[in-house]
Amino acid sequence: MKILVCLSNVPDTTSKINFTDGDTKFDTNGVQFVINPNDEFGLTRAMWFKEKQGATVHVATVGEASTEPTIRKALAIGADEAIRVNAVPTDGYFVAEQLAEIVKNGEYDLVIAGRESIDYNGGMVPGILASLSGMNFVNTCISLEIEGNNATAVREIDGGKEKISTTLPLVIGGQKGLVAESDLRIPNMRGIMMARQKKLNVVEPISASKATDDVKFEKPASKGQVKLVDADNIDELINLLHNEAKVI
Repeated sequence: MKILVCLSNVPDTTSKINFTDGDTKFDTNGVQFVINPNDEFGLTRAMWFKEKQGATVHVATVGEASTEPTIRKALAIGADEAIRVNAVPTDGYFVAEQLAEIVKNGEYDLVIAGRESIDYNGGMVPGILASLSGMNFVNTCISLEIEGNNATAVREIDGGKEKISTTLPLVIGGQKGLVAESDLRIPNMRGIMMARQKKLNVVEPISASKATDDVKFEKPASKGQVKLVDADNIDELINLLHNEAKVI
C-alpha cells in the first residue's frame, strides 16, 4: 500500500498572532511553525500502516523553503520520502489542485489529510482533493482500518459516530481520535539523522486557480470587565443578567 500524508505548516497554538500591511497579511516574525495537529494524527496512523502492514509513506506540503523544517520532522518520525510544492498556499482550492497533481503522478492508494488546518480552518482541501483525484472520501475520520483493497472507517457526525465501508483508492480527512494522543511521536536522534538521507523532492507548482483573496484580518475583540456576584445573592445575579447583560 502506498500512502500520501498531506501536511500543513501552521503556527504553534501558543504563538502571539499579529498582522501587517494594514491587517492584510499575517506577520510571521517570531512565530514558531509546526505540523498541523490534524495532520499529525494522520501521519501517526500512516506510520502504523507502515510498521504493521509494510506500507510506503510519503508526505507532501505546499509551501516555500521555510516549511522544510516541518516536513523534515515528518521524515524524522519515519516517512520514507517528502515532496514540497514550491508555492505560497494562497487558498484551499489552489492547495488541493497542487496535491491532486502529486496524487496523479504518485499513484497512491490512500491519501490522509487533516480535516482542516488550525490557522485558516477552511476545511475544504480533503474534499476538493478527493473530487479532483476521483477517489472515495471520508471526512472527520476518527478510525481507519485497511484490509486488502477494503477500508473500514468511523467518522464523527452530529450527535454520534458513523461506521463506513469503502474501497481504495481513498482520501480521508482525519482528526483527533484517529490515533490516541499518547501515540503521537517525537523524533529521536536516530530518526533525525536518518531524515537527512531521505529524499525531499521540490517541485514547481502547476498552473492553478486562485479562488479567493484575503481582504483583511481582524483580531477578536478584547474581553470586557467581569462582575463577580456572591453565590448566595441570586437576586443581584438575576438583576445583572436582565438589566446589564440583557440575556434574560
